[in-house]
Amino acid sequence: MRAFVITGPGAAQVRDVERPRPRTGEVVVDVERAGVCGTDVEFFSGHMSYLHTGQAKYPIRIGHEWAGVVTEVGECVDRSWVGRRVTADTMLGCGHCERCTNGRQHLCADRYEIGIRNGWPGALAEQVAVPATALQALPDNLDPTTSAMVEPGGNALRAVQGANLTAAKRLLVIGPGTIGVLVAQIARAQGTDVHLLGRTTDSIEFAQSLGFPQVWTEESLPALRFDAIVDASNAAAMPARAVDLVEPGGRVVCIGLSEQPSLVDSRTIALKDITVVGVLSASGGLAGIAEMYAAGAVDPSPLVAATVGLDDVASVLAGNRLPEWGNAPKIHVDPRL
Repeated sequence: MRAFVITGPGAAQVRDVERPRPRTGEVVVDVERAGVCGTDVEFFSGHMSYLHTGQAKYPIRIGHEWAGVVTEVGECVDRSWVGRRVTADTMLGCGHCERCTNGRQHLCADRYEIGIRNGWPGALAEQVAVPATALQALPDNLDPTTSAMVEPGGNALRAVQGANLTAAKRLLVIGPGTIGVLVAQIARAQGTDVHLLGRTTDSIEFAQSLGFPQVWTEESLPALRFDAIVDASNAAAMPARAVDLVEPGGRVVCIGLSEQPSLVDSRTIALKDITVVGVLSASGGLAGIAEMYAAGAVDPSPLVAATVGLDDVASVLAGNRLPEWGNAPKIHVDPRL
């Protein structure tokens, strides 16, 4: 089958590789869509931290935001999975350590991360193999595009849950990219007063096009009480900025990652009695966001600018965009093209 492989910083190719065969407890999925995200860009650029800690190495087959149809199952797997549209948890724990047995497999020290960590092949390929225990069955009314947005949406849902807001509260989302806009959509669906802080004209205009009038720049940000702030940016200065802006006793949720360390003054956290929450993955959020999509409470489809084939992925990772794609942040890949 064909698969996209990053061979080094700025170097990639589409290769013919062996099709996966399901081992005991695994299934094979025909991939319908796979999303490209900032983590994938960092692998392509060589900046991804796992490359420097030994938790990932080239060549690497990326792709952790995906959806497809189960076509084959291994031993000890219920055959009723065959023919079902699914996605899967990216985080694959060992299954027997204390973290895994307590439902925190996404924090397992020995975990695989599909398309990211410890060599588990990703979904920028015609097929992907995953453990059946990681599968998330998807509602019948979700199309492939929406289905492939369940993984980023699960991250965003966990960020909103981490903010712990009631409907009467005010939320500031820093970084109106894919995760930031999904956070805003989810929070709005729950009745929260949502504001966004952006930097580029394109991202600000895109958020406004989705019905968010309260999108600000640093220069225009009003002096309002923000009960919680979600930092979904990749700017090293933004976690500290969030701590400064949040209401005393409020919450700051960190889901964005910068290439450089983000320095925060812990004295401010203590003196303002702030709760800081980190969100690592969509683990625990997949079912909830799939239900929100299916019910029409949140529509992620406008976030997808275009769908390309495997041969176009390297150009996308290098930052090339066609003018007709507009300002939407997400690019999807159909490995069958």
